[in-house]
Amino acid sequence: MLRWLARRRFAVASCLVATSLSLSGCDTLRSAVGDPGEAARKPPPARAPARPIQPAAPVAPPLQPPPPLTETIEPVAPETVKVALVLPLSGRLANLGRAMSDAAQMAMFDLADRRLELQPMDDKGTPAGSADAARQAAADGTQLIIGPLLAASVRAVAPVSTAAGIPVVAFSSDRNVAAPGVYIVGFTPDAEVERVVSYAVRGGLTRFGVLAPDNLYGTTVVDALRRAAAANGASVTRVQLYDATTQDFAPVVRKLANLPDPAAAAAAAAVPPTGSPTALPPSTLPPPAVPTLPQPRPPFDALLLAEGGAQLRAMAAAATVAGVGPPAVQLLGTGKWDEPGVGTEPALVGAWFAGPPPSGRDEFESRFKRVFGQAAPRLATLAYDATALAAVLGRGPQAQPFSEAALTDPNGFFGRDGLFRLNADGTAERRLAILRVERTGVAVIDEPPRSFAAGS
Repeated sequence: MLRWLARRRFAVASCLVATSLSLSGCDTLRSAVGDPGEAARKPPPARAPARPIQPAAPVAPPLQPPPPLTETIEPVAPETVKVALVLPLSGRLANLGRAMSDAAQMAMFDLADRRLELQPMDDKGTPAGSADAARQAAADGTQLIIGPLLAASVRAVAPVSTAAGIPVVAFSSDRNVAAPGVYIVGFTPDAEVERVVSYAVRGGLTRFGVLAPDNLYGTTVVDALRRAAAANGASVTRVQLYDATTQDFAPVVRKLANLPDPAAAAAAAAVPPTGSPTALPPSTLPPPAVPTLPQPRPPFDALLLAEGGAQLRAMAAAATVAGVGPPAVQLLGTGKWDEPGVGTEPALVGAWFAGPPPSGRDEFESRFKRVFGQAAPRLATLAYDATALAAVLGRGPQAQPFSEAALTDPNGFFGRDGLFRLNADGTAERRLAILRVERTGVAVIDEPPRSFAAGS
């Protein structure tokens, strides 16, 4: 659950880390912040009557009139704080959109006060639908838009929201759609790759290979790996892209490691060279002993697999068979590994990837299943955290609770997916853990930093 880290919101943060569903936890938050309407109901303090000016003595200069009194009038917080939740509630992504909407309602129940109004809006999973929803939100006086989900939809919303002066907190992980006032909170591969590479280098691994799909995601991962390796004094020695629909990864792995095709090598060995003498009958003597040659050293110490699901399992198994997997090579992953059952492939047991610590998500997922009767999709926590952020900021007495200064607090926020903060350029920073794959799940082997302070 989300925690506001600024000192003046210490009591708010106490409520955020509470795991109880009861509203009494949020009463603590309310008592600390105060009823936003209380200041409006209190009469202004009575002003003391001015002291009468006595006639001046004949020898004294005349008294000057006192300076005019000035009074600073603070803007009054609005009676209603309107937030639009733009998600695909119909179309091919409707199941995911509805589950994320349910997660947002959980955050409202946990943290919102009576002033916050969350209006779910269906974008139909299309850019045009998202733009229509943004225009309707602007017409309704919305102060913050949460969503949409897809990068193309964020691009469609941005001109509308910018013209209306409404900040956007979107679920996309594409850094290319981030901009001032358009924040993304999705999990970006750049941060995941940088974290796992820096950890691997600290462990003595300095040569990296990568298998990635030949698409935007794959090239983003490869570029991030090159930057992270250079920043940590390491090198990328092998890069192999493959068609995103690939199912048989044996040829792909052999090409990565520059290994011969065993079938072609066997066929070539079965054909005697031209002009060779006629083969003699097999001898009854035992064949001469053949010395065992040492296996060549793999061309990398660590191999990054930018894939998930069945393709990830097939890829890891093929790498192990080819001798460029465990135990000779440490396998590394991205956020695509963050899924149930990743440890069912023996080749992946012991592999590392970076991601949010699972402890903050376990209670949420258990409660979501109990309330809604189904498992929470992986992205549900993003909807919870974004709505919780809106709920906490919306409690304040300020007239503009979602200003740039409020949204980009340098101390960050603590949510179900760990510590994060929004930057002025629209990107998000996250503090990630290093997770090791085990047969029954994942284990944290390196805790995430607990703040954004330098050196933490």
